Amino acid sequence: MASASTAPAATRAAGTHPPCYVFDSGDELARYVARMVTAVVQERNALGQAAVLGLPTGSTPVGVYRELIRLHQEEGLDLSQVEVFVIDEFYGLAADQLQSHARWMRVHFFDHVNIPESNIHCLDGTVPLSEVERHCREYEDAIARAGGIDLMLLGIGRNGHIGFNEPFSVRHGRTRLCTLDPVTRRDVAADFFGEENVPTQALTMGLGTILEARKIVLMALGEHKAPVIRDTVEGPVTDRVPASYLQEHADAVVLVDRAAGQELTACATPWMTGNVEWTDGLIKRAVLWLCEQTGKALLKLDDDDFRKHNLHQLLRRHGPSESIAHRVFKWMLDTIDYHPAGRERRKVICFSPHPDDDVISMGGTLIRLVEDDHEVHIAYMTSGNIAVFDHDAWRVADLVTEFNRLFDIDRDRSEEVERRVREALAAKKPGERDSEEVLKIKALIRWSEAKAGAMEVGVPEENLHFLDLPFYRTGTIAKKPVGDEDVAMIEELLRRVQPDQIYVAGDLSDPHGTHRMCAEAIFRTLQKLEESGERVPEVLLYRGAWQEYELHEIDIAVPLSPSDLVLKRKAIFMHESQKDEALFPGSDPREFWQRAEDRNTGTAAKYNQIGLPEFFAMEAFVRWNGVPI
Repeated sequence: MASASTAPAATRAAGTHPPCYVFDSGDELARYVARMVTAVVQERNALGQAAVLGLPTGSTPVGVYRELIRLHQEEGLDLSQVEVFVIDEFYGLAADQLQSHARWMRVHFFDHVNIPESNIHCLDGTVPLSEVERHCREYEDAIARAGGIDLMLLGIGRNGHIGFNEPFSVRHGRTRLCTLDPVTRRDVAADFFGEENVPTQALTMGLGTILEARKIVLMALGEHKAPVIRDTVEGPVTDRVPASYLQEHADAVVLVDRAAGQELTACATPWMTGNVEWTDGLIKRAVLWLCEQTGKALLKLDDDDFRKHNLHQLLRRHGPSESIAHRVFKWMLDTIDYHPAGRERRKVICFSPHPDDDVISMGGTLIRLVEDDHEVHIAYMTSGNIAVFDHDAWRVADLVTEFNRLFDIDRDRSEEVERRVREALAAKKPGERDSEEVLKIKALIRWSEAKAGAMEVGVPEENLHFLDLPFYRTGTIAKKPVGDEDVAMIEELLRRVQPDQIYVAGDLSDPHGTHRMCAEAIFRTLQKLEESGERVPEVLLYRGAWQEYELHEIDIAVPLSPSDLVLKRKAIFMHESQKDEALFPGSDPREFWQRAEDRNTGTAAKYNQIGLPEFFAMEAFVRWNGVPI
């Protein structure tokens, strides 16, 4: 069977089995996998045979499907002889329900290409329990009649599941009904608008079925997948991590972006795998790692510490230890900056993907920028309206109606809207899209909270920009691709404000992908400006509610006082619809303000642990290097 015609434009992670390649961006990974699929399809087409594919759903393969759609529509890729088997399906969901994998595949792939309907195979989530075994056996028979699967694409869950083969699944298991792991149910809760609405069971190809595919490609994106990728390709083969069985496959490969590959030995501690080129960045990472391993501050490290932890090369080429440690100490000391935009008055824009990312992620820095008398703007990129509870929308609709009634303001019209809102909310099933009236009310809630939070940290109302980018306006978790209209809106803002510095969310662990898409839109805009010869502002990346930068990655750390953190907390509290219990909290049980404070105080503690000045809290930033994230 053909593989991709060229080697991956990625770094091979040494010592991994199956082989693992680390790509600079998710887009590069998607294009490479699409070329792999194309090679298989074209080879089979040339032989007059059907290419048989096993395909997953989820945010990870979306880029692959978009590229295949482009290849079909723009370059004539013929998929008419392809036969497809979708890997899994939630049990109890009909094929037309919003969260159904059958529907997802149609919306994101099948409806845009020329795969014949008769060649598309999906598991049926509505088959009666008494007929499940027969249905699964027939699915296996259909795969066998097709000649087996040529290429199996896989995503991976945080608990190591592939398909819905959860931890402790049987190695030789076949297509079957399974019980979903609590971790899996939490991770998909956003799609169902609450964990309580997530099915407890699913139909899935078994591990035995998956491992019979002639070639397997496992893909992963984002920091939250880094631990399980490390366990999959570097850990033992174990049923605790079902994906680890790929180590036993003759032709399996793991493809990840930089974020998902960051805990692999070759990425995290490359000096452990052999000779390396000791750049300043690698020296910093190695020495900070050594501090962590020894529990010592930088200026307490000695030669024996380097030798005992496999850093002989570094000691020989750049030693003695005191010299190396002092260099890193100076580098880290230089990252501490009370004035991240400088002391001269400048224009600054903080791009906030959701209406609360600004104060959650860099509320303390916004306080400092305002205190330094910079002209501070905040651009809210999406409305965030899908993350509002129905009861909040109901309450606001009722409040507005009573307000209008109290002041005799168009009472008939107001009562008619309230009636439609109430009917829409009463009729809506869990996970269904809201009506336009409800979406507008929910957007209004987030708008008012964003204004209150920004003004709490000192940003004036006239400097707040609510972009409401088109890619987000679906009313569901699934979003449209970033398009020219999104770029045009960001471009217009940049041209109008002419900022000297901008802050961009670089948090790839956002489980819903909005941060990634917003960053993509901004970077496309900046590239357009650069290509036209226009000035591009300085770009700093921040992280939000999901993850913090590692010490060696940080370029700027802004110290925060106890009073700064109190004011930041007050700003976060202005987002009342996200307080106490957010609709989409992710897998972290802490409230957003708690995550932010723990992260900020934790960063300060790490600086103190390596022997730098002790601060109460710190917010960390990385300078964008021009590479897409």
